[in-house]
Amino acid sequence: MFTGLIQDTGEISGMGVLGAGGFMSISTSLASQISEGDSVAVNGVCLTATKAGPFSFDVELMEQTLALTALREVGVRGRLNLELAMKMDDRFGGHIVQGHVDGVGVVLSVGGDDLASRLRVEIPTELMRYVVAQGSITLNGVSLTVAGLGDSWVEVSLIPETLERTNLGETGPGSKLNVECDIVAKYVERLVAPFAGKEQA
Repeated sequence: MFTGLIQDTGEISGMGVLGAGGFMSISTSLASQISEGDSVAVNGVCLTATKAGPFSFDVELMEQTLALTALREVGVRGRLNLELAMKMDDRFGGHIVQGHVDGVGVVLSVGGDDLASRLRVEIPTELMRYVVAQGSITLNGVSLTVAGLGDSWVEVSLIPETLERTNLGETGPGSKLNVECDIVAKYVERLVAPFAGKEQA
């Protein structure tokens, strides 16, 4: 499990094809804390470290991972948001993030003022039912608060700290982002589904 609080932005130092999927080598200051078999959130995607060294680690990408996420959009020297799996005694500063991407969003616009940058992202319409104003959403692994809602888009406000510590400041119109909705909304939907349309006794 993760919290959506990014610990470092790693850089892709190598990548290639591996069967129907691929692999990435990622350089990061977190490498010394990573062992083979550890889970790492990479741009919001939970991946397993297959090789670990003092300065970098490797991950393998299944064909399904490449098909369902925006990782195929990132090339060598590209920056990736990284978060290590949460420890039981860690401070819970973001929200529950699984690293299971629900879909890929597309940046519609970037604007703002002196205090923050406003990012508007179109997300798959079937995900909109899991998003509420002032609720939580994860974009490229970053835990964010929903600041605005449309029929098929969400808007978030990025403070300077977020822009500095993540790769979201590098996005522009057309950029693709991994989207994970709040797991609590999915559980609620699942629990109430059997009672939908039934009158209370």
